[in-house]
Amino acid sequence: MVDLDALGGVATGGLIASQFEKPTGEAGEHHTECADCGTETVGRFCHNCGNPSHVHRTLLHLGEELLHGVMHFDSRTWRTLPLLAFRPGRLTREWVMGKRTRYVSPLALFLFTIFVMFMAISYLPKPKENVVEQQAVAAAKLAKRNTDVANAKAALAKARTPEAQEDAQSALTEAQGEAVDAATDLRDARRDVVQVTTGAKAPGDRTAGDKVVVATDWKKELAKQTVGKNGFSTGNAKLDEKLQEKLDNPELAIFKLQQAFYKFSFLLAPISIPFVALLFLWKKGFTLYDHGVFVLYSITFMSLLVMVLAVATRIGGMVAGLTWLAAWAIVPAHMFFQLKGAYGLKTGSALWRTVFLMIFSVVALLLFIAAILWFETQV
Repeated sequence: MVDLDALGGVATGGLIASQFEKPTGEAGEHHTECADCGTETVGRFCHNCGNPSHVHRTLLHLGEELLHGVMHFDSRTWRTLPLLAFRPGRLTREWVMGKRTRYVSPLALFLFTIFVMFMAISYLPKPKENVVEQQAVAAAKLAKRNTDVANAKAALAKARTPEAQEDAQSALTEAQGEAVDAATDLRDARRDVVQVTTGAKAPGDRTAGDKVVVATDWKKELAKQTVGKNGFSTGNAKLDEKLQEKLDNPELAIFKLQQAFYKFSFLLAPISIPFVALLFLWKKGFTLYDHGVFVLYSITFMSLLVMVLAVATRIGGMVAGLTWLAAWAIVPAHMFFQLKGAYGLKTGSALWRTVFLMIFSVVALLLFIAAILWFETQV
């Protein structure tokens, strides 16, 4: 199903991002006078109002403007992304020092990437049902087939004419056959549950020492493990009520939490900047703006890495294993090289700051999650 909220978020993010940078313009119908204010132009833009000197009136350019306005997609993207991945320190430093026309701004890239990340994750195919879920589906299917058999028997009993009895008997035979197939599916599903979780044999072939695992409702199990006999007891009646509401409908609670994560993702930057500033309290020449640029580019890279991990996890197997293994090395390596290049640090100085930065990152993430949970309990 198309996630309209996520798609709208991408469009919103792109449009917000486009307010921080304007299109660079390409060759088109050149005007010696500005089409907007009438000032004589020399270069690609009017020096009075900033309007491009080249006026585009082609359908192709309309598509280009759509890509740029919604996706902020131009040649600067291809200059920025490789540096973000392989030379993050250089990218951060050059932006701070004023070399900005060739790169996408950290805020624009951050906004766009965060929205795309959540949209991409929402479009990924759902994982296959586990064996317990398959057993539940098979049991529901068998119950429906048994109902069909009962209805067919009732129809046969009410049939009066030979033709009606023949049709009813045919329907009953078909329903009984489907019920047999459903019973077989349920038996296979139960066997899979037993074998996967305990290594035991199928229910019909069990020995005295085999253990049978019965499918359980994960909602009931969650309630059993989370809530006491008298329900939640945090000392705050309103909070207890909110928590109980969310536990009563956990799928909706999880969905809302996912939505809140990307809606409040902008909080990651202000939460993280003070921690980065702590690493440079005694070093002069660095401002909070510098740390903000560092944080935005760093979070953007981590968001891209999360997308790669999500895709690899859906693929599964060796691909997922190798990707997750590589991520454990990529994260600290990226932090190290970004710190070293952005702040002009020596190797030793960058190493100890990387260790503390990783700790601070976990703390900042926990604070962000706590803030999201607090917001969710207030609505």
